[in-house]
Amino acid sequence: MDSSEKVAYLRGLMDGLKLEENDDTAKVLSKIIDVLGDLAEDIDQLSEFCDDLADQVDEIDQDLSIVEDDLYDDEDDFEEFDEDGEYYEVVCPKCGDEICVSEDVLLDGGVECPSCGENLEFDYSSLTAENINGEDDEE
Repeated sequence: MDSSEKVAYLRGLMDGLKLEENDDTAKVLSKIIDVLGDLAEDIDQLSEFCDDLADQVDEIDQDLSIVEDDLYDDEDDFEEFDEDGEYYEVVCPKCGDEICVSEDVLLDGGVECPSCGENLEFDYSSLTAENINGEDDEE
């Protein structure tokens, strides 16, 4: 039994009491039941609104899932990023795709391109202190 049915039941009980319409008690009870009826209608409208809103959120979630699938073709290509670590964009010379790699991967010396499988190697042997600090090597 929903709220509206309960209010209708109360109205029937009040009518069954056969109170005189001019009686103060009957007037108060009638007004209370009217207010309860209005509240029951408001609750029904809110419930419908919440159901509609939940349906819309479900649709948005499904649409977002499709976008995520399109954006991130293969979940295996993406590792969980450590929020505290630094990441660098590296361009694969073979396919031209940009990939993000952590500092640890750079220090390891290489990584496989997730798009084409090319082995990307990082060689630091030609770096000097001046290159690292941003100074030009114009000697």
